[in-house]
Amino acid sequence: MWLRGRGEWAGFALRMTAADVILLDNGSLRPAATLALRRTAAALAERVGRSVDPVSLLHSNKIPAEELGGEGATTFGPWLRRRAEAGAREFVIVPYFLGPSRALTEYLPERVAKLREPWPDLVVRVAPALGEGGAAAVDQLAAVLEERTRAVLASWVNGAERAAVAVVDHGSPEPKVVAVRDAVAARLRERLGATVRAVAPCSMERREGDEYAFADPLLAALLEREPFDQGVVIAAMLFLSPGRHAGPDGDVAQICRAAEAAHPELSVTMTDLLGGHPALVELLAERLEQGLRATPL
Repeated sequence: MWLRGRGEWAGFALRMTAADVILLDNGSLRPAATLALRRTAAALAERVGRSVDPVSLLHSNKIPAEELGGEGATTFGPWLRRRAEAGAREFVIVPYFLGPSRALTEYLPERVAKLREPWPDLVVRVAPALGEGGAAAVDQLAAVLEERTRAVLASWVNGAERAAVAVVDHGSPEPKVVAVRDAVAARLRERLGATVRAVAPCSMERREGDEYAFADPLLAALLEREPFDQGVVIAAMLFLSPGRHAGPDGDVAQICRAAEAAHPELSVTMTDLLGGHPALVELLAERLEQGLRATPL
C-alpha cells in the first residue's frame, strides 16, 4: 500500500533541481535524535533521488560535534542564511512532525519573514506534516503503530492474556496535533480489534490550565484507571525520534516504571518509535511532492 514504482519519481526528481530540500524536526539536545533525523533524511534522499538536508528548528546545534560523528548539527535560521548567502533562493521544507504544531504554524513563518528582510526574493514552501492528509494519512500512521504493537504482542505478551494499549504522544498545546493523536488511536483500535482489551490515547505531558484539558488524559493518569492499571499494558509510542522523552530511559519510560511500582499487578512495555519505519519514508516522499506544489510562505 505504500510503495510506488521508481520510474514515477524520475520526473519528480528533475522538477526539484531548483529547490533546496530540508527535512525539519523540532530539535533536541540528545545526539540520538539528530542521528535519527540524519538517517531518515538519507533514506528520503535515496527514495526521491535528490539531496535532502537534515535541519532542526532549535536546540540541536548545542550538541558537541564529537557526539555526532564529528559533524555538528545545524538549526534552521543559520542554515537558511548560509544557503541564501550562497545564492540559493528556493526551498522546500518537509516537516518531520506528526501534526501542525505551533513550531510550524507560528515560529517557522516568523523566522522566514525575518530572514526575508535581506533576501526578499526567497521562496519557501512547507509541506504538510505527516498526520495532515485526512483518513489516508491517519491510516498510514496507524498501520505503522499496529506493526510496532503486534511485534510486542508476538514477542513479549503471554498469549493467554489480552493487553491494553495506551497510544502516547508528547502532548501539545495545539488542538490539531492532539486530534492527530486521537484519530490514530481510534484507527489503531479498529485495526487491532479483539486482539487487545482496550486502546486509548494519552499524552506524556501537557500545559497547566483547563484550556489545555483537550490533551488529557496524561499517561500517568491513564495508568491509574481500569483497565490500564493492571495486567499487560503496551505503550504504543507515537513519537518520531528518541531523546529525553522517548528514549529507553526517557520520561515515558520513567512514567511507566513509576506506575508499575505503584501497581505490582501492572506490567508496561513500550513499542519501538514510529521513526525508522520504511513506511514513514514513503509518507515523507508524498509530503515532499505536496510541498513542491504548496503556496510559498
